[in-house]
Amino acid sequence: MNADDFPTPDVDVASVEPETLKDRIDAGDDVTLLDTRMGSDYEEWRIDGENVTSINVPYFEFLDDEIDDDVLDRIPDDREVTVLCAKGGASEYVAGTLVERDYEVDHLEDGMNGWASIYETVEVTDYDGAGTLLQYQRPSSGCLGYFLYDDGEAAIIDPLRAFTDRYLADADDLGVDLKYALDTHVHADHISGVRDLDDAGVEGVIPNAAVDRGVTYADDLANAADGDTFQIGDATIETVHTPGHTTGMTSYLVDGSLLATGDGLFVESVARPDLEEGDEGAPDAARMLYESLRERVLALPDDTLVGGAHFSDAAEPADDGTYTAPVGDLVAEMDALTMDEDEFVDLILSDMPPRPANYEDIIATNLGQNTVDDEEAFTLELGPNNCAASQESLAGD
Repeated sequence: MNADDFPTPDVDVASVEPETLKDRIDAGDDVTLLDTRMGSDYEEWRIDGENVTSINVPYFEFLDDEIDDDVLDRIPDDREVTVLCAKGGASEYVAGTLVERDYEVDHLEDGMNGWASIYETVEVTDYDGAGTLLQYQRPSSGCLGYFLYDDGEAAIIDPLRAFTDRYLADADDLGVDLKYALDTHVHADHISGVRDLDDAGVEGVIPNAAVDRGVTYADDLANAADGDTFQIGDATIETVHTPGHTTGMTSYLVDGSLLATGDGLFVESVARPDLEEGDEGAPDAARMLYESLRERVLALPDDTLVGGAHFSDAAEPADDGTYTAPVGDLVAEMDALTMDEDEFVDLILSDMPPRPANYEDIIATNLGQNTVDDEEAFTLELGPNNCAASQESLAGD
């Protein structure tokens, strides 16, 4: 049954906005969720947290007039329960059936699609370069981006297509000209916003090293070679080629203070090496990643911040709420960064999570080989990013 086909409940059903639910979870409130999606969707991707109790009962269990007692027994009747689904239709229906049975429930507005629309901005307070650096955070998928502004100019690193209007609006609110939109690599977990921003008058930038993967629009955008620089007010963004996760993987050193590492290094793990050449090419890519980390990333001063393009549930935010950490701290906390090459390769090939959902279609779209509309693009990237090499944190090991 399509979510649009569910009848409107005969009782009033309260709804909760995704941002409000996120605020409750962040505040440490005990939250109980009834997820009515199919079990396979639930297992792949759901809302979690230390203070979140999550129950999965598919919506079809509630379609009969007489709901089985064993289904109702799984739903707490001593606390408020938030019902959710994919888009909001099934959850409103299920919540209505529970209200009729005197349960205290509301439902998540727009479901997991609404959850995926949350996009937060946090200032990187430990950044000590020129200007101000913000980190965008998408909690549903762990995607991170970086917005630098200084002296009336701004740049965005790793923008998402779904939030193109948000970047432009934020620049307007700050009274700055969004000058550059830079991608670190051909992403496998979300649709890049670089081309859409370029169409809106922002200069789109892709790494030279990524073009050889078959980027069809390379001539329409600026290309960044290793060592190239981009000026934002008094701040300089330097291009640093760091292959491994992909052959085109490129980091950007933001005014000598933060290295935006894309998917090369995260605060809790290192990159997975199998999304370009598959399992067969993963060992060679892992060795390439080892060399990039040793020679280009770990060679930076210990107080240089690292900011990846993603974070996972295993990541711990810094005191300022951003997913950033100094190079020296990561070396001290992550054994993988002090291993010899063979140990490193064995480790990161040993525990890789499932590949991101729809990753082949997403890559093809980001290469320009596929064309999708905004709704299709948004749907393609729903789910976890899974771009790290490990399913658990490698930091603190």
